[in-house]
Amino acid sequence: MRWTLLIALVILVADQITKALILGVLEQPGNQIVVTGFFNLVLTHNTGVSFGLLQSDSPWRPYLLSGVALAIVAALLVWVKRQPLGLIPYGAGLVVGGAIGNVIDRMHQPGVVDFLDFHVAGWHWPAFNVADSAIVCGVALIVVDGLFDHNRKSNKEAGIGR
Repeated sequence: MRWTLLIALVILVADQITKALILGVLEQPGNQIVVTGFFNLVLTHNTGVSFGLLQSDSPWRPYLLSGVALAIVAALLVWVKRQPLGLIPYGAGLVVGGAIGNVIDRMHQPGVVDFLDFHVAGWHWPAFNVADSAIVCGVALIVVDGLFDHNRKSNKEAGIGR
């Protein structure tokens, strides 16, 4: 659990610092800095969830989405306590830190602050942020752990490992 919380804290701090920097530099949604031929920094506020899904003008939207995110955080922390081996604590730490970073935005911004804009041949991947990246990487670690879980169970039964 210690690693999970430490990773979550590092991600949360990195996420909030990068968002504060972007808000200070770009100031208004739509402003951008061209970095390379395939990457821009652009300020957007995502009022929905991943890739802008579930966007609405409801005043309850940020509370509902934040409540769901916090419920997932709580469930992950309970799960980590019961499954302390493998990649789960690390993946959960990434997801927890990213989820809390985006919840903070929902409560203090018009939406989640997204700013990393990759594009090629006129096609843009939806803008994202450090929290989103951490969530994707965390879920990937949890999936990889699940795919190779049989090795850990076999080792545990043989008395190898923790």
